[in-house]
Amino acid sequence: MSAKFFLTFSENGLTLIVIRKKNSNCSIDLQLQKGVIIVAEKHGSLSINSENIFPIIKKWLYSDHDIFFRELISNGCDAITKLKKLDMMGEYTLPEDYKGKIEVIVNPEEKTLKFIDNGIGMTADEVEEYINQIAFSGATDFIEKYKDKTNEDQIIGHFGLGFYSAFMVANEVHIDTLSWQKDAKPVHWECDGGTEFDMTEGTKTDVGTTITLFLNEDVLEFCNEYRAREVIKKYCSFMPTEIYLSRENTTETQTIKASEKLDTDVVIEEIKPEKEEDELKLKIRKRPELLNETQPLWMKHPNECTKEEYLEFYRKVFQDYKEPLFWIHLNMDYPFNLKGILYFPKINMEYESIEGVIKLYNNQVFIADNIKEVIPEFLMLLKGVIDCPDLPLNVSRSALQNDGFVKKISDYITKKVADKLSGMCKTEKEEYDKYWDDISPFIKFGCLKEDKFCEKMTDYILFKNLDGKYLTLPECLEVNKTDPDEAGENETEEEKASDAEVVDENGNVVSEEKPDSEENAEEEKKEKIIYYVTDEKQQAQYINMFKAAKMDAVILTHNIDQPFISQLEAKNEGIKFMRIDADLTDTFKAKTSKKAEKELSDAAEAISKVMKKVLKKDKIAVKVEKLKNRKIASMVTLSEESRRMQDMMKMYSMPGMDMGEFGKEGETLILNANHPLVEYVMQNTDGKNVDMICEQLYDLALLQHAPLEPEAMAKFVQRSNDIMMLLTK
Repeated sequence: MSAKFFLTFSENGLTLIVIRKKNSNCSIDLQLQKGVIIVAEKHGSLSINSENIFPIIKKWLYSDHDIFFRELISNGCDAITKLKKLDMMGEYTLPEDYKGKIEVIVNPEEKTLKFIDNGIGMTADEVEEYINQIAFSGATDFIEKYKDKTNEDQIIGHFGLGFYSAFMVANEVHIDTLSWQKDAKPVHWECDGGTEFDMTEGTKTDVGTTITLFLNEDVLEFCNEYRAREVIKKYCSFMPTEIYLSRENTTETQTIKASEKLDTDVVIEEIKPEKEEDELKLKIRKRPELLNETQPLWMKHPNECTKEEYLEFYRKVFQDYKEPLFWIHLNMDYPFNLKGILYFPKINMEYESIEGVIKLYNNQVFIADNIKEVIPEFLMLLKGVIDCPDLPLNVSRSALQNDGFVKKISDYITKKVADKLSGMCKTEKEEYDKYWDDISPFIKFGCLKEDKFCEKMTDYILFKNLDGKYLTLPECLEVNKTDPDEAGENETEEEKASDAEVVDENGNVVSEEKPDSEENAEEEKKEKIIYYVTDEKQQAQYINMFKAAKMDAVILTHNIDQPFISQLEAKNEGIKFMRIDADLTDTFKAKTSKKAEKELSDAAEAISKVMKKVLKKDKIAVKVEKLKNRKIASMVTLSEESRRMQDMMKMYSMPGMDMGEFGKEGETLILNANHPLVEYVMQNTDGKNVDMICEQLYDLALLQHAPLEPEAMAKFVQRSNDIMMLLTK
């Protein structure tokens, strides 16, 4: 930037040097008095492109009014980090007793807030550059200047607008600063929130910066000590520099041991011990309160952390005193820097109602809860913290800018969670089984939302069987094997013989055996069925049948299970899930001869007409089968496809929509020919009480699925009473 220099000599012999920038509406005046350059009083206008910059900052850039605490404290941390860097590079020597810290001082009487740091400070030129010229980042300038000597990741702020968040709550803001540079002069700057500022030589004597906020009347809550503590803990609990809170001119005291006295303590009274062996105590003015932890647990290596430390951190951060199930410690340096801890809380409700908290940090500065671009949606069910300095945040740090890099971070987190869970299943199966009921909604939700997660977890998803044992999907796909019942208990020798061989039209025996290759090909094409239960009480009869036949099924009772199994079927060819009441497998049927099958078919046709007439259901299908279990008279099956269609229609139907007979086409009434009641109906289709028996058989079958409709239940109860009355005659 070009400049003009004017040298003049005053009558008293003092040299005046005036520097005026071209194309600028402000000026910087420097005076040389007795060989020392000083900053003269100055008035100018902020170099901004719009007069509406402050309304934009207040109403759009920062959505939360309390965010100014984070911005001003972050700036102070950066100033301290820069000063330490200069010391490391040999350009500055820190005092031996130096300890970087941020002080926040509230003054309710004066309605002020002070933010004090002992960092790098600013010269008049730097105030001009970083404050007066809005949106120029001091952090960016520092990094550029020392790019070969420092690590960019250790600078918190990359934006120049953080300071101006103060004007969201303050009528007036003052800056008092002294630079680290030799012979630097203190600077005092003040602005009332408009575009005008005043800058003069200040009175600050120690290196660092003090920012004083004169609060608006409607935000005086922020100069309340308790409110300030709340906000600082929210945003700054883990910042890398110690943060102290105090009340200006406080009269509060605290008692300490004489050996604990610090040089900064103001002693009010000595308290003599009651016993000679006791130590002298001192009553001192209340010390500033330390509010943050500079080395949070996630910044440590996992090997350095104990179980108790993980649990204590969980309780402290999330105010949850129920122990988490387990946790994952994220620690990655390449290709991006990411650290964090994810806790798996006890989940025992439907997934729609679960709320988790993932706190997102940037260089230990709190950014937000659950930013979905970084945290996969299914991980929102968890509780944890993630710290990623590489996040491409917007200027207010409130949201992410569009960046493909963010997707990579999200994918990495997903992969680490999948690796942890699959590793537990492989090496800690007993523990994994114990956790499964609590974490299964989370895992299934993750599989529905993230394809990559689903691919990694498919073989490590557990299903609880009828005996309470947890099986993986590959284990469930093993064919249900039963002990064959040598052609059935009720099969006659004649029936066995009729089924023994098949002959052609010339009387020659035709072998039904197929080559091994054909059998193997058919076996591969055949769907592998996994039977499941949705209600152990309602489907108890079917469960008993399965157990008697030495067949197995898995228990799926969550709402999420239905879309989940549909996804597994779509992604794994040859897998089919079927509810145990969806069909009657050959395993439950007694073996019959061809002749017996023909007789049952004829009987079914006859009884079907009776049933449709009595029940007034034209769409119902009726089958007559010989079941191995002679105690079962009737049962209803509903095809898996029809039942899923019904469920889907119910889910998407409008309130009050009449579903009518939709889906009833898949309903089949199965009558057991081995039961006396069914035998009676088949032999007495025109009998006196056949109608009553048919209705009862149907309702009893339906009750194995679900409760009857109110009107049907009333009829069932009355009919049951009538039947019992017949027994009394």
